[in-house]
Amino acid sequence: MKFNEDSRVKIPSILHLTRLGYKYLSLKGAVWNEETNIFTDIFIESVQKINNDLEVDEAKRLLSDVSLLLDNEDLGKAFYERLSQKTGHKIIDFENFENNTFNVVTELTYKNGDEEFRPDIILLVNGLPLVFIEVKKPNNREGIIAERNRINKRFQNKKFRRFVNITQLMVFSNNMEYDSDDMDTIQGVFYASPSYHKPIFNYFREEEMLDLNSLLLPENDTTENEVLKDNNLVIIKHSPEFLTNKDSNTPTNRVSTSLFSKDRLSFILQYAIAYVNESSALQKHIMRYPQLFATKAIENKLNEGIRKGIIWHTQGSGKTALTYYNVKFLTDYYQKQNVIPKFYFIVDRLDLLIQAKREFTSRGLTVHIVNSRNEFVADIKSKAALHNERGNAEITVVNIQKFSDDAKIVTEQDYDINIQRVYFLDEVHRSYNPEGSFLANLEQSDKNAIKIGLTGTPLLGTEYNSKTLFGDYIHKYYYNASIADGYTLKLIREEIASNYKMVLEKALKEIKVLQGDVPKKKIYADARFAEPMLDYIVEDFESFRLMNNDASVGAMVVCDSSDQAKMLFEIFNNKYRDTLALDKVAEERESYGDKKRESYKVKKAALILHDIGTKEERKQEVEDFKDGKIDFLFVYNMLLTGFDAKRLKKLYIGRLIKKHNLLQTLTRVNRTYKDYKYGFVVDFADIKAEFDKTNKDYFEELQEVLGDEMEHYSNIFKSKEEIQEEIADIKEILFHYDTLNAENFSQQISQISDRKKMLGIVKALGNAKSLYNLIRLFGHYELLEKVDFKKLSVLYREANNHLQLLNQKEALENNIDTTNLLNVALEDVVFMFNKVGEEELILADQLKDTLRKTREELASNFDKKDPEFVSLYDELERLFKKKKLNEVTQEDMKANIGALKEIHAKILELNRQNKLLQTKYDNDPKYCRIHKRLVEKGGLTKRESQLFEALQSVKSEADLQVIQNSRLLQNEGYLDKMMIKLVINQFVKQNNIKLNPETSKFINNLVVQEYTNEFHGRTA
Repeated sequence: MKFNEDSRVKIPSILHLTRLGYKYLSLKGAVWNEETNIFTDIFIESVQKINNDLEVDEAKRLLSDVSLLLDNEDLGKAFYERLSQKTGHKIIDFENFENNTFNVVTELTYKNGDEEFRPDIILLVNGLPLVFIEVKKPNNREGIIAERNRINKRFQNKKFRRFVNITQLMVFSNNMEYDSDDMDTIQGVFYASPSYHKPIFNYFREEEMLDLNSLLLPENDTTENEVLKDNNLVIIKHSPEFLTNKDSNTPTNRVSTSLFSKDRLSFILQYAIAYVNESSALQKHIMRYPQLFATKAIENKLNEGIRKGIIWHTQGSGKTALTYYNVKFLTDYYQKQNVIPKFYFIVDRLDLLIQAKREFTSRGLTVHIVNSRNEFVADIKSKAALHNERGNAEITVVNIQKFSDDAKIVTEQDYDINIQRVYFLDEVHRSYNPEGSFLANLEQSDKNAIKIGLTGTPLLGTEYNSKTLFGDYIHKYYYNASIADGYTLKLIREEIASNYKMVLEKALKEIKVLQGDVPKKKIYADARFAEPMLDYIVEDFESFRLMNNDASVGAMVVCDSSDQAKMLFEIFNNKYRDTLALDKVAEERESYGDKKRESYKVKKAALILHDIGTKEERKQEVEDFKDGKIDFLFVYNMLLTGFDAKRLKKLYIGRLIKKHNLLQTLTRVNRTYKDYKYGFVVDFADIKAEFDKTNKDYFEELQEVLGDEMEHYSNIFKSKEEIQEEIADIKEILFHYDTLNAENFSQQISQISDRKKMLGIVKALGNAKSLYNLIRLFGHYELLEKVDFKKLSVLYREANNHLQLLNQKEALENNIDTTNLLNVALEDVVFMFNKVGEEELILADQLKDTLRKTREELASNFDKKDPEFVSLYDELERLFKKKKLNEVTQEDMKANIGALKEIHAKILELNRQNKLLQTKYDNDPKYCRIHKRLVEKGGLTKRESQLFEALQSVKSEADLQVIQNSRLLQNEGYLDKMMIKLVINQFVKQNNIKLNPETSKFINNLVVQEYTNEFHGRTA
């Protein structure tokens, strides 16, 4: 039978969506606007239904207004705001969500000019294409990666702006369970919001027990037959594989239920989308699944009458974003009860107040800052819910010091039962001593307030316990889940090298000889100790940048004291600060390689201490670090918690930090960034014992707190055993190769034809880059001697290039009909210019783009036996056989561009003609091919319309027979006898086309072969 992504994933998924309440809509006869893909008739009818007073002309004007919003260069922000609007004329009825019109369609063309793509499944709400789903068959890793790359390119293409702007949610699936060992979001079902650049794909792990009996409609045979006929897949109806894939528990169907059941989709469209103004560009975010379930958990607690509790989400999981989403959600939650909520975000440090303000403002909230105790008292007593006059959603950010020492701020007569205060308390693992005044004052400020504590490391113990102070856990999300979901990274702890330890010991002795017995704090701040420490840090970090071929990463040095921080900063400015601009004015222009090496050097640092500079200056330096303008931060107490900078990938710990503060500090480097697999911690202070003790305490007390949930909590560090195992693998794989000489290495690997072996080498080199300091630490000196770690990036690039060529070669050789020449993105791997000028690069880009368009258009042709297609394909193949494409000249490139444009124009016209004919046969390519073969043979009839009428009638009767009993396809003898009767009846008796025995047999063979090829999944 046909065994591909359509039959295995797409059709079963469509049928599952119909059971979720989405009516299947055939594109035949449907009406939609090709510029926006809005189904105009459905939209007009739906908005009239949900807006009782709306006339047809007003509905049409509403359609026009909505369509105009899609032209904005705003990632669909204006459209989304109109979509979610609940006053005036509604586009979606969120009060009665079932009142909307829900449809599912397939293969809807998203087209602008000569550029187009067709998502597998599209969900319409009131005729608006708000969701699309791309599916691939299982075990098709390359197919998923290729599809991701295609969607990135499409969304970067301005021709598709309207389609990007109207899409709210995308799902990509290969219908497999997640692979816990794979850090790439490839295997499984992933969801994302659109982006003009590169969408971020999220895991979804359902946490609620869904009642499928109430969520899913019964299977409907009539609907199933309609879908199968419309997609020309009647042959799969009775196959065991199809029955298996219809199961509601397949990965794709499970996530479809989680995201697209009516209540969930309503929730996502209203509350799970955020537009974020980041320094680089406007971004569209969607709730991560733990944020979604934390929000649902808050709702459940409130419904139970519980007014306080803790959200325990590991650092880096987005607690500020969670607060933003809950401002949206809880505003509606309380307004439905005729209560006006007032939201407060409470922090315990000024830098966190500034950061919170920036995060909330970037998401569109109006942020009110309380600057004094009196302001806070006035705010609490105010009956107004908002400070801004526009009616924007608002949150008040408060530093805990603003809570006065007065025992009571709000008196009984100050209470307004129509106002509900909601306090989000940031980081409830510190500064909340119950013996101090803050907690009492917070409690007394409004006894009726909702208090939601946020933490990544709750206080555990008998003295001050977060749970005792702030209530039970509302929702929990631990380190290992966050790491598995790709939201945070595991950490690697590096000890300092033994030769450097000797330098430090010598410096310590010299200082003690000169100054006698002095406090260690003073010794560590001495220039004779600080300078070799800084030299080590700078050399180590520059090597780290070089090995990762990435000058964008930054580092933080946590100093032993503020005096040491000041000394390190002073030495840095005298020794390393960038003076290149002055020194190199008269020098000749640098080579590219010299510039690259220069970019890895550290040139600028900032000192962040509470008594250095003004608040505004410190704020600007922190922003500059986040923007990549500063290489190093020297800190003592500040920025150790609550500081988020994705580019911070290396942390140098110069003092012992204790308990939960240590965990907080370490996780500054656990944010995901580019392709980094780990965050790195360099340990000057021997934190291992303290970390082990803290981790042990957490484990012991967690056992009491969490019980059976202990299995969900794990170490944030990569274990020594795991590291040793990886190093052993690296040594074994690289044993046979010259890794000291990049040229020899390149020649050696060029002789490898085994893709798996090459994949192992690439992986080993990648791991070696990450584990360099640990290889040194564990004393694997033979590996250090064998591999020039400064050349690792070059070796890795060479190995990766050869792997790409092997991928291409395997793809071409493993496909009997060589159509993989059209399915592999050759344009991404064939150009390897060693020396190129600007003009050559421009030509190469033109050639790549023309090749891509030609390849994709040829690949979309469904009749590979058409003589005209064969001719065009041969022309393309001849181009590739002329000479190596990395050796072509400018003239060659210009000639190739011309030849490709000619092939492209011809295949465009051939595909246009094919599509016209395919439409006649209800988009069934089988009968389109049969029709063309009969026209090529000639002699049947002078009128193609007469041939069409005969074949269309054969199709109708044959499809009916197959859908009633697809087992007849397993018996070709019986099928042959049945089909010959249909052919003779329709051609001779019904349409008066004379047939001789030979012609009858020829037609019958064509029909039978098409059906059996489709059934067995053979290429037509």
